[in-house]
Amino acid sequence: MDDIDLPLQDRKQAAELLAERLSHLRGSNPLILAIPRGAVLMGRIIADRLEGELDVVLVRKIPSAIDPELAVGAVDEHGNRELASYFNRTRTSMEWVELQTLEQIELMRRRRSSYGAKRPPAAPEGRIVVVVDDGLATGSTMAAALRSTRARKPRQLIAAIPVAAPDSLEVIAPLCDDIVYLAAPMNFTSVSRHYRSFPQVSEEDVLDLLTSQ
Repeated sequence: MDDIDLPLQDRKQAAELLAERLSHLRGSNPLILAIPRGAVLMGRIIADRLEGELDVVLVRKIPSAIDPELAVGAVDEHGNRELASYFNRTRTSMEWVELQTLEQIELMRRRRSSYGAKRPPAAPEGRIVVVVDDGLATGSTMAAALRSTRARKPRQLIAAIPVAAPDSLEVIAPLCDDIVYLAAPMNFTSVSRHYRSFPQVSEEDVLDLLTSQ
C-alpha cells in the first residue's frame, strides 16, 4: 500500500485518503471508533464520508520510567493491559507499570464521563467496526484498542491508520480482520515526523467532534 508521498499534509488529508480506501463500507452503517485525542478529527471525517457513526475507544499509553516519550505498553478503560514486546529491555519495573495503569484508568474514567455526558457509548456488537489512530509507532495502543473492541463481538473489525512502523503492523495483524494503511516506511521514527502539520487536539475539540453528527 506504500504509494503515498510522505510527509502527509495533516490529519485531514490522512482521513480523506483512508476514507477512499474504506469507501466499500458506505451503506453498511459502520461504527468508527477513534483513539483520542488526535484521531478523533480523522474519525469524524471518515464517519461522515462513509455515512457511519463516530465514537471513541479509550486506551492510553504506559510510558517508560526512563523516557516518557517511549511507550512500554497500553491499557484500556477496563484495565486490560498490553505490554510491548521489548518491555523487558526498557528498565521499567512492574511497580511503575501498575502505578501508571491506575493513573491512566482514572484519566479514562473522567474522559468517558465527559464524552458520554450527552449520549451512551456506541455498541460494536454485530457491526462493522473501524478503529482509527493517526499513526502506529509500537502498536501497543492500537493492540489494546482492538482487543477491547473484539471482546464486544463486532461482525468485522478493521484497523485504519495513515502511517505505521512495519513491525507495528505485525503486532496488530492477528487482532483484527483487516488493516487499512497508507504507508509503512522502513525509516519510521515517530508518528509526527510523517506529517507536515500535527497540532494537538484539545478535549474541547473532541467533545465538539463527537457531538457534531
